[in-house]
Amino acid sequence: MKVFRKIPLLAGAVALVGAMSSGPAAHADPEFTGAPGGTITVDVVTVNGSGCPQGSADVSVSGDNTAFAVTYDRFQAEAGGSTDIVDSRKNCQINLAVNIPSGFTYAIAKADYRGFGHLESGAAGMQQANYYFSGSPETTTSRHELDGPFHGGWRFTDATAVDELVYKPCGERRNFNINAELRVSAGDDSGRRSFMTMDSTSGSVETVFHFAWRQCG
Repeated sequence: MKVFRKIPLLAGAVALVGAMSSGPAAHADPEFTGAPGGTITVDVVTVNGSGCPQGSADVSVSGDNTAFAVTYDRFQAEAGGSTDIVDSRKNCQINLAVNIPSGFTYAIAKADYRGFGHLESGAAGMQQANYYFSGSPETTTSRHELDGPFHGGWRFTDATAVDELVYKPCGERRNFNINAELRVSAGDDSGRRSFMTMDSTSGSVETVFHFAWRQCG
């Protein structure tokens, strides 16, 4: 298992709004430092989990082929108030077919997680993610926590060192899997609701995965 080097939390009083950033050249393999031309597509093969009912997750690729973004419509964990205990933990498992130009392969150099939250005093929230290529034993995992009182947008960024990048084996068709999770615990006053969300209805909320590219052969 490989664990990301974690970059500190950035949090604000309002939801964070951001577009895909420029390519991860600093994390690229020495054999190739730029994104290939041509068409790259990412297709959702399967979606499972309490945080992403069928049809509630979508994927888009940046115009410069440096990243892809996952957006969710109903991904929210909540606790306290009139919520049910099962609402305190939500997860989403997505299997993606990443179609790239022949002669290239990719790794994930950086991941940006964005969302919105409201945590009462004493409440806590947790965002966790792991991803891997189908058939590969190597899994990248990250975990971040928020403590109440908190209200506003949250953002976590994880980056992988160049020598720890995990590339899809050249010439093999292996889907990319993302397993995301949100958890929330109630605060000091259990009658007051707390929540943490990656729901796109809260603004420009998305998870962005930045490619590192390498030529095969």
